[in-house]
Amino acid sequence: MTTRRKFLARAAVAAGALGMPALARGETLKWRMVTSWPKRLPGPGMSAERIAARIRALSGGRIDITVYAAGEIVPAFGVLEAVGNGVAEIGHTASFYWQGKMPAAAFFTTVPFGLTPHEHVAWIDAGGGQALWDALYRPFGVKPFMGGNTGVCMGGWFRREIKALADLSGLKLRALGLGGEVYRRLGAVPQTTPPGEILVALQSGVLDAAEFVGPGSDIALGLYRVAPLYYYPGFNKPNGTGECIVALAAWERLSDELKAIVRHACAAEADFALAEMERLNAEALKALTGEHQVRLAAFPEDMIAAARRVAGEVLGELAARDAVTAKVHQSYMDFRARTAPWSRVSIEAVLRARGA
Repeated sequence: MTTRRKFLARAAVAAGALGMPALARGETLKWRMVTSWPKRLPGPGMSAERIAARIRALSGGRIDITVYAAGEIVPAFGVLEAVGNGVAEIGHTASFYWQGKMPAAAFFTTVPFGLTPHEHVAWIDAGGGQALWDALYRPFGVKPFMGGNTGVCMGGWFRREIKALADLSGLKLRALGLGGEVYRRLGAVPQTTPPGEILVALQSGVLDAAEFVGPGSDIALGLYRVAPLYYYPGFNKPNGTGECIVALAAWERLSDELKAIVRHACAAEADFALAEMERLNAEALKALTGEHQVRLAAFPEDMIAAARRVAGEVLGELAARDAVTAKVHQSYMDFRARTAPWSRVSIEAVLRARGA
């Protein structure tokens, strides 16, 4: 072996031992972020952009992330597979899109009649939820983080009035996650339409109604133009956690410092997005009901009562699917039971007392 060949062989061994040779040479990691959102969509689309910008700034440019909207590299519902298989190093999406691959995934976005945004954050950060999330996603080759939150969601946009439970019969409704299954059992026909295609589907009659998140994001999709009835409460999605997922192969190559930067960037966005969406939702709701003459309406009581009963059945059946799902379900429901008394005498009581 020549001297040059010996040197290159030794250099390769040394680089392998370091585990992150590009960073050891002061080079930049060029990451691609694939998302489930239209470009710069208020709410989740902007959360993706801000996470990328924070990581770039906090790392001093050592991790440089380019953000891609849904469809630019992979479809909206292809993010988990793309990141797990190394097509992209990082993604921004929502966990309940993966319910078909891992039933317990829905709990990490929201479930019908489940935790409110602040209760959900408490479960993930202080109630054991993050460890369960990590274990659930590891076989798919990704590391999950909370990466934004759209807050309490609305019931959705409807082209015709819902006066009673019977009016859901045959209704073609865009509804994802476990909420979609609840609607199916109530007589509706749930559809899994990507966010960027909802408006066209409503315009063409493929959909009769659609839920997305809340006013701050919904207004940007223009759904009010063809479905002027805006229903509440969002019993099917009482929380709106967005997830940032990092490929395990990319994650494990990072130094402890860079891992801390990624964690911090995601945590900062989870906190900021919830605050930002409170403002955007309030402003957008005013614009929708004023300028755009949207009609706000409450779901009928018989529908809510039926949905609550059916949701309990759906969650119970889900828990029976496998041991992992049962463990996540138990942790989630135990936490909801523990926090409910406090939520009733704190947030619920304060809102009732102030009268608005």
